[in-house]
Amino acid sequence: MDAIDEAIIRHVLHNARATYAQIGKAAGLSAPAAKRRLNRLEATGAIRGYSALIDPQALAWHTEAFVEVFCTGNPTPAELRQALEAIPEVVEACTVSGAADAVVHMLARDIHHLEQAIQRVRATAPIERTESAIVLSRLLNRPRV
Repeated sequence: MDAIDEAIIRHVLHNARATYAQIGKAAGLSAPAAKRRLNRLEATGAIRGYSALIDPQALAWHTEAFVEVFCTGNPTPAELRQALEAIPEVVEACTVSGAADAVVHMLARDIHHLEQAIQRVRATAPIERTESAIVLSRLLNRPRV
């Protein structure tokens, strides 16, 4: 990966719907050259896909929390992922070091909805218990590199 690839990735992070001409201009390339580079970045897995960033407020999901997950036994990350992916309120999950096995980012309509979703997380094997922190205000929300 060189500086041109990094410029392409920065531009696509900013606007995944940009045209090849716009991407090329940002990276100092022609549109066809930008297309070839972008295709190569996709083929190598450097760019794994594109998605829409939805404002949770638009869905009327106003409540969010970060939930530490503690498991029984020693589940693999794949087992933990499988346990959590069926719960739509879980929008992100990461294994972590420390006392917790994972940290889960959850979105819900309100506190009652969040409580129900956390109960579903707790009822899922191999999860033993959770500890939650409800978000009061979001200070930064940057695109991920």
